[in-house]
Amino acid sequence: MTAKTTTISLALAGALASVLATLPAAAEEAGKEKCFGVAEKGMNDCAAGPGTTCAGTSKTDYQGDAWKLVPKGTCTTIETPNGLGSLEPKAS
Repeated sequence: MTAKTTTISLALAGALASVLATLPAAAEEAGKEKCFGVAEKGMNDCAAGPGTTCAGTSKTDYQGDAWKLVPKGTCTTIETPNGLGSLEPKAS
């Protein structure tokens, strides 16, 4: 790989990372909100606590520190076996 190819590859990777980082924010602006404690195991959108990286990494159903994007205004009405969804992380 030449220096020019490496530079172009790094620039494209950086641009892609920037776009992917804005997706959750764009979804929230489009009438969605983060709802903690409502995702089933491995179905979270991001932020699944210590030992996990991001989307699809929650270790248990309805993990309190993992969130899923839901329609704005519905989070705290979503019922799970562990109670209602929360707009803030909750104890698992």
